[in-house]
Amino acid sequence: MLIGAVADDFTGATDLASGFRRRGLETVVVVDPAAVEPTTYAGVDAVVVALKTRTAPVDEALEQSAAALSWLVEAGAGRFALKYCSTFDSTDEGNIGPVLDAFRDRLGVDRAIVVPAFPANGRTVRDGRLFVGDDLLEDSSMRHHPLTPMTRSRLRDLLAPQTPTPVTEVPLDDVRAGVDALRSTLDDAPSGYLVVDAVDDSDLETIGRATAHHRLLSGGAGLALGVGAADAPPPALPAEFSHVSGRRLVVCGSASTATRGQIAHAAATHPTRKVDLAAATTDPAAEIAALADWVRGLDADSVPVVYSVGDPSDVVAAGPRGPSTSTSTSTPSAASVVESVLSTLVHDLVADGTVGLVVVAGGETSGAVVTALGAPALIVGPPLGPGVCWSAATTSDGRPVALVLKSGNFGAADLFSTAWEALS
Repeated sequence: MLIGAVADDFTGATDLASGFRRRGLETVVVVDPAAVEPTTYAGVDAVVVALKTRTAPVDEALEQSAAALSWLVEAGAGRFALKYCSTFDSTDEGNIGPVLDAFRDRLGVDRAIVVPAFPANGRTVRDGRLFVGDDLLEDSSMRHHPLTPMTRSRLRDLLAPQTPTPVTEVPLDDVRAGVDALRSTLDDAPSGYLVVDAVDDSDLETIGRATAHHRLLSGGAGLALGVGAADAPPPALPAEFSHVSGRRLVVCGSASTATRGQIAHAAATHPTRKVDLAAATTDPAAEIAALADWVRGLDADSVPVVYSVGDPSDVVAAGPRGPSTSTSTSTPSAASVVESVLSTLVHDLVADGTVGLVVVAGGETSGAVVTALGAPALIVGPPLGPGVCWSAATTSDGRPVALVLKSGNFGAADLFSTAWEALS
């Protein structure tokens, strides 16, 4: 195994895995390491362990991340990566810093790069500051994230409160000096974490080649650009996809601008239905049954879209002391209701054979869906754009299913209409 990675959410895992596959690497996402023998995928080029630890309590994130890393060590990975969000979603307590510290200690390394940049999706780092498109992170929509509001943009300022480990910045000029020069700069830098600027894919390529001897990497899905061959043909469509049958379904638990745009685009040609949050809160079983009956009653060739947030008026951010009493899907309590409803809906429709292909929008929702299906691993398939791909899985009761696990902010506007073409 060339590289083993640990991702702090499910969409991040498939995001990175898709990048590895684009570089010609046979790639698997392991969802439940405890259910999979480490030697099962020892011959695969890249394995990504998908966790749901981004906003978990620090102790819980540390325990799960350390167990995943130990699994990858036992599986024979030669190098390791910690994958976190390209907008560095975290708080002053963690979880990025504490988990990185644990990985450094476990692997016995003295330094690790910090590279959240993902230019293909508008995430760049200049002068140590993280940008989302043309905006500083602190001026982007992430400033109002209900769980991890990002009110600073300098990565050193974000990481330093989370760890006692020194943080050094490596400017773009050092990256543009070339592979050999950057390797020397990184090797001569103080021990600790090295925040490296990157504004385009060629910068990530340079960083990847300059750190080919590093045992531990950290960053966003752009890390994949430094692993494998740039001109390698992608592997053939895995055989697992040929076993999938059933109808199509889209479920959206994300409140992001991109997902709302995708819902609006789909509404012009596809049947759509919004989760009744009040009903889902008081009687979730009844709301799930109503949604399932609606899907079953549609034409078999249709692409139904079930969503929780359709426009900004549906979103009410959590207050500084926790979630408001509103039933907005942006509050943690409401979000958990939506995750439960959507994941159970998918489970029930897959279990009875109605649905076999599902697009899921939202990181937390994706994690809930995969957990509900009981799939121990995902075989990575065709890409649909930067950070978005198909994957094949087998549920706990032996049913094959194809999934797109999409970060709320990713994907083209017509994704819900066009995703299916990649499997035809």
